[in-house]
Amino acid sequence: MKTIFDKNIREKLIERIDKISGDNIAEWGKMNVNQMLKHSTYWNKWVLGKGNHTYKQAFLGKIFGKIALKKMIRDEKPFDKNIPTSDQFKVKETGDIESEKSDWVSLIKDYEFFNNPGFIHDFFGKMTKEQIGILVYKHTDHHLRQFGV
Repeated sequence: MKTIFDKNIREKLIERIDKISGDNIAEWGKMNVNQMLKHSTYWNKWVLGKGNHTYKQAFLGKIFGKIALKKMIRDEKPFDKNIPTSDQFKVKETGDIESEKSDWVSLIKDYEFFNNPGFIHDFFGKMTKEQIGILVYKHTDHHLRQFGV
């Protein structure tokens, strides 16, 4: 399984992030490229424990979260298009593309030293480091594919 904790995988993702420009248009979903970049940096800060984040699993997640997580990370299949985004990760404002790309690359590099034992996904709940690594890879790949890179 591909994981964000593999150095070669991180390097390949960074190469793809570097290809993003203002000309990229979403192949699905409602976000523009600026919003996707901001979403991705905010989401990765959340996973890495950077910033002021509250970790709490939603009620529905307590019922269905573990089943959904197993389904999403059981194989190499990419995430489906148009999967829902938690409200806290919906981005309305835009930013500077190059600055957001730089921030995202920096966060991807930070997974080499991942240490956030208190992380609780808002839907999936408490996760192992292995599960986090696969999920982060798939989330990153999902948004890069969304914008054709």
